[in-house]
Amino acid sequence: MKILVCISVVPDTTSKITLDSSNTRINSEGLTFIVGPYDDYALSRAIEIKEQTQAELVVLHIGTADSEALIRKCLALGADRAVRIDTPAFDSFQVAQEIIQYAQDQSFDLIMMGKESIDYNSGIVHALVAHGLSYNHFSPVMHLDYEGDKLVLEIETDQGKTKVSSALPAVLGCQEPIAEWKIPSMRGIMTARTKEIAVVAPSHASLEQHISAQVVETERLQKMIPAENAESLIDLLKSENLI
Repeated sequence: MKILVCISVVPDTTSKITLDSSNTRINSEGLTFIVGPYDDYALSRAIEIKEQTQAELVVLHIGTADSEALIRKCLALGADRAVRIDTPAFDSFQVAQEIIQYAQDQSFDLIMMGKESIDYNSGIVHALVAHGLSYNHFSPVMHLDYEGDKLVLEIETDQGKTKVSSALPAVLGCQEPIAEWKIPSMRGIMTARTKEIAVVAPSHASLEQHISAQVVETERLQKMIPAENAESLIDLLKSENLI
């Protein structure tokens, strides 16, 4: 069995986000970056399945060399090897095409990633990948068991939760509580130093061109409306041109 876990590298949730001088991209100076939290859930469950089945576990990231420390952390957690597609991630379609291009000749049985990244929150990469590879697709997956040659999944739906089974191959978008986040052991950290991070040239150019972007800072009005005067809230919003 071969498992591919796709990870994103995103600003820490406590970071203050601003734009750079071009006004089109995030200013990365001073930011702390982390592996996407939902991707961490996917990786943690994949490691457990690897330990259960002796599967090969590969981590894939689309990004530049400054992300390799975080990729190395994934190797320390238990991934066998990693691949970095050497290009910035510009948009969901470009990221999905890079994953498809890499995966289509590798015969992966299971591709896992977070249900969304926490920077742009598009939540469509896993669906695009599944469509491009003609794999089964489920998201958001809250529980995953591997039984014989099939998956048993618990998926969040509009009505609550649904339990389904699926044959492989499949692409999953994952979220909590599929697994608990793992912490690298000292042995894992030492072993990760010798594990391979293959750097692959990109195969797909972004179709998107950033022209302009703007971060709007809005001061909070900090006005309190007594519960007994709740009807006045609409008038206040209108007078402040907020609706």
